[in-house]
Amino acid sequence: MNLLKEVLKYQVYPAMGCTEPVSVALCAAHAAKELAEPVQKAVFRLDAGTYKNGMGVRIPNTDGEKGNLLAGAMGILIARPELNMEILSAADKTILQEAKKLVEKHALCMSVAPKAHGFYIEAELTGVNGHTAKCIIAGGHTSVIHLSKDGVIKEENTAGQTTRRAPEFKKALKQASLQDLLDAADNADEEDLAYIKKGVDMNLKAAELGQALQKVGFYIKELVRKKLLQMDLISSTKILTACAADARMDGQAVPVMASGESGNQGVVTILVPWKVGKEMDADEKTILKSIALSHLLNGYVKVFTGELAPICGCAIAAGVGATAAIVYQQRGNCAKAVTLAINNIISDIGGMLCDGAKSGCALKVVSSTDAAIRAAYMAVHDYGITEVEGFVGRTAEETIQNLGNISSVGMRRVDPMIVNIMQEKCNQ
Repeated sequence: MNLLKEVLKYQVYPAMGCTEPVSVALCAAHAAKELAEPVQKAVFRLDAGTYKNGMGVRIPNTDGEKGNLLAGAMGILIARPELNMEILSAADKTILQEAKKLVEKHALCMSVAPKAHGFYIEAELTGVNGHTAKCIIAGGHTSVIHLSKDGVIKEENTAGQTTRRAPEFKKALKQASLQDLLDAADNADEEDLAYIKKGVDMNLKAAELGQALQKVGFYIKELVRKKLLQMDLISSTKILTACAADARMDGQAVPVMASGESGNQGVVTILVPWKVGKEMDADEKTILKSIALSHLLNGYVKVFTGELAPICGCAIAAGVGATAAIVYQQRGNCAKAVTLAINNIISDIGGMLCDGAKSGCALKVVSSTDAAIRAAYMAVHDYGITEVEGFVGRTAEETIQNLGNISSVGMRRVDPMIVNIMQEKCNQ
């Protein structure tokens, strides 16, 4: 198995809008296409992380509207699952108006699936003629594990895998060593590098669009303008990543190249090593290979922490990828130096909570950018946090596995608690 090609195929793809509500729309679209008649009632059941991530983030092509429920209604009306994670690009004012009507007349309801572990979206539709259709996406944002009409199953895979997702993909990634990932990045071919460059260009365009918004990127530029920060490598990279995240979380109709099935993770995973590499005069092929490593490590962290974890993926998982990429640019295939960088950044921001997708994600992207550059600089100069401190392990793999245990076992009640807080605010 070519692990890099698998990661690029299944975890690195264009996405318009926050990937959780987009996946809700995609699930609804699968069910609606199967139903093939106007919808009278729709019931959605989501895992806590997906529910949380869609509550406060703006949806593309909605004039700033928010929420999983509206995204689901739009997916029903678009009913074009072949658009995959760019499904909301097909929304127009008519679809938005009709989607709002569905929501306003309470034709849709949404709840947390109490027994769902990991990524899970279920859409059950009832049509005006009494027919029903059901779709379940689980294990990944595009992975359909169940599709049926009137109880007749059209597609089902209880293992959480379909022909659209390689069955051994995550298992192989979880079993990989850091050296395996470094070697995979080293062996990236021209096809891989061209696809990675496509992601760079896509995310740079998103950052350019975000420049016009008076959000996090704007205020970092203000700090520079007022001479409270210098316009140096770190500040310019933070502005770049903040602006891209600002555009996404504002619901701008612009695609980004995701990483680990997350757009904000794609922003950090791609743009941090790209900007740093260009500023440090690394050759482009090396920079693109470093981004390959960044994608691989982002995915690697997430197989231990979970697809949607209580800890912030766009900061921690993507930050691990970005810091390793910077070290790769300076030291090449050096597992020892990359290990130091990974230990440094996890020691720094390893406990950052995820409280859902929203404008504030850009702040976490900025923190990740800053931490990734700092951790890499120390590692390049052979300084790193060692296993005698905290939950840092003897190897990078052990540190990441420790982080995964903390996230998936030790913090199991965090997501339900955050969802409760968010629901209480909505009911006030």
